[in-house]
Amino acid sequence: MKKGILVLLFILSFFSGKLLADGPVSWKMSIADKGNGEIELVANATIAAGWHLYDTQIPDGGPFPTSISIDEIKGAVAVGSFHAVNSKLHKDFDKVFEMEIGYYEKTATFVQKFKITDKSKFVLKGDVRAQACNDRECTPPIPVDFSFTSGNLPASVTVSTTAVADQTSDSQTIADTATVANNDSISQAQTTEIQDANLWTPVIEEVKAFGAAGDTSNRSLLYIFGAGFIGGLIALMTPCVWPMIPMTVSFFLKRNKKNRGKAIKDAIIYGLSIIVIYVLLGLLVTAIFGASALNELSTSALFNLIFFGLLVFFAISFLGAFELVLPASWTNKIDSKADSTTGIISIFFMAFTLALVSFSCTGPIIGTLLVDAASSGDIIAPAVGMFAFAFALSIPFALFAIFPSLLESMPKSGGWLNSVKVVLGFLELALALKFLSVADLAYKWGILDREVFLVLWIVIFTLLGLYLLGKLKFAHDSDLKYISVPRLFMAIISLAFAVYLVPGLWGAPLKSVSAFAPPHFTQDFNLYEGSVHAKFDDYEAGMEYAKKNNKPVMIDFSGFGCVNCRKMEASVWTDPRVKHSLENDYVLITLMVDDKEKLPEVIEVEENGKTTKLKTIGDKWSYLQRHKFGTNSQPYYVLLDNAGNPIGPSYAYDENVDKYLNFLKTGVDNYKK
Repeated sequence: MKKGILVLLFILSFFSGKLLADGPVSWKMSIADKGNGEIELVANATIAAGWHLYDTQIPDGGPFPTSISIDEIKGAVAVGSFHAVNSKLHKDFDKVFEMEIGYYEKTATFVQKFKITDKSKFVLKGDVRAQACNDRECTPPIPVDFSFTSGNLPASVTVSTTAVADQTSDSQTIADTATVANNDSISQAQTTEIQDANLWTPVIEEVKAFGAAGDTSNRSLLYIFGAGFIGGLIALMTPCVWPMIPMTVSFFLKRNKKNRGKAIKDAIIYGLSIIVIYVLLGLLVTAIFGASALNELSTSALFNLIFFGLLVFFAISFLGAFELVLPASWTNKIDSKADSTTGIISIFFMAFTLALVSFSCTGPIIGTLLVDAASSGDIIAPAVGMFAFAFALSIPFALFAIFPSLLESMPKSGGWLNSVKVVLGFLELALALKFLSVADLAYKWGILDREVFLVLWIVIFTLLGLYLLGKLKFAHDSDLKYISVPRLFMAIISLAFAVYLVPGLWGAPLKSVSAFAPPHFTQDFNLYEGSVHAKFDDYEAGMEYAKKNNKPVMIDFSGFGCVNCRKMEASVWTDPRVKHSLENDYVLITLMVDDKEKLPEVIEVEENGKTTKLKTIGDKWSYLQRHKFGTNSQPYYVLLDNAGNPIGPSYAYDENVDKYLNFLKTGVDNYKK
């Protein structure tokens, strides 16, 4: 009975271990005294057989070089560059990148020299990133953190006699932290990342004065409610729940033979108890993660990869490899509580027993729903999803208690219930790829571009169609003597959907799946010319270009994991009139708030009374949206003049093309004025 739980724990630990491990390269960081007040940060890499690690100097367009990023440095200044020492450098012409690339095998040592200016205040924090490859695959450049303080310095270290009293200017360090002054303005202490402080001046009230269009939050919660309700209806048709409906309703009717009204009342209380149990589960998820953490889940590569692993695990369970069952002791204890109590408490424990007994079927559905709700970023989304799920699940128990004659028309249990589980297994596999795609895009690994994603979906839905036609059979399936009409129609839909996806391999927009598939720019071979691509992905660079060419700007705050962003790009931006305006009337700047690429320098900002460090490109653009425009949801479109002032209303998620055209026209008209 406990095997399913043990397998789940194993899968979770496996994925977590995989994510957090260094993979084929292990690192050892240390500090070495070089004399005369100088030290070296030494990074020793041990490389697995068959793998190689790239050099620190790689030409543009090549693989990810081994690099260092300093998040915090005190009492020292950097000297020279991060480079390899006492390591054998191999150089070969790489046919894939079409360039000569240097790499190391077996072992490599990299160093960065520093001069000590204040031994007692010494702090050095940062990370080393490297990409390792073999003949078949490459690892992503996952950061390996290091942290040293004065206590870690060798006793022989002295203060450099050549150190300047005021240490060294920021430009001499590798990545000393830059500073943003306060919530109202950007500091004039310039960094390489913030070039024009005036462009960052908040314009929150000015944007509000123009108004706004679209509403992502309500639509998002409505989507979560709909997904939860559908999930509850699907759960009803699983082998763990469906047979329980007539048994439970009959129990209430028999227990209250002389008082049918009380039987109906008990059944309604039973249904309400189901709702309470699952809503509490949703609130528990919110309490564990918290509002801010839920908002980060949708773009966190770690969580998206764990979600991917969970959905694959659930899919394997639905396909029949094993059964996910809670320990029998849990069910027995709750069942005994139901027998030993009376009244509403007894009914509540009966509902709790149903929740535990049906876990092997409802668990994967609930898990998928909570993953989707949590990754939406809305604090109440898990509770809304669980309410909708439980509401749909509880309807039959109250309905059949009120109209017991309907029980006779219920389809009998049989092999069709198992087929429902298998179909769900295929759908879980397809959905899992969305979460893998989010992590892949955020970290720019390039392992799941649009073609690969679509090929996998084509295979999955083709196999699903063949299964529904009886051409594919699993060990626990019963013999299929004939194809029922509903099953035939489902097979037709699945196979037709697979065929529909095929043109996407050559760039067709596939608007119906644009929210799930990776964006068009990941496609290597694209014959479609109707998509819109931003001219700039950097705010300052785009604003400078717009000023030189005397054009207004549209800022598109987007995200790799933003479902509604993909919908807008596929259904609104592809309209010829919208496409023409974006490409000719405006300078389009798309800023990805979940871009995990490291900034050359860490930027410190004071926000809401707290110091926040902006370490990635996505951090910077997310802060720009919060600081300048007072919002943090995507998609978010805002129109600006060349000085960074709004020239029209903001716009959120609304697929009405005419409204979007009017939004663009308003900006152009105001800019000309």
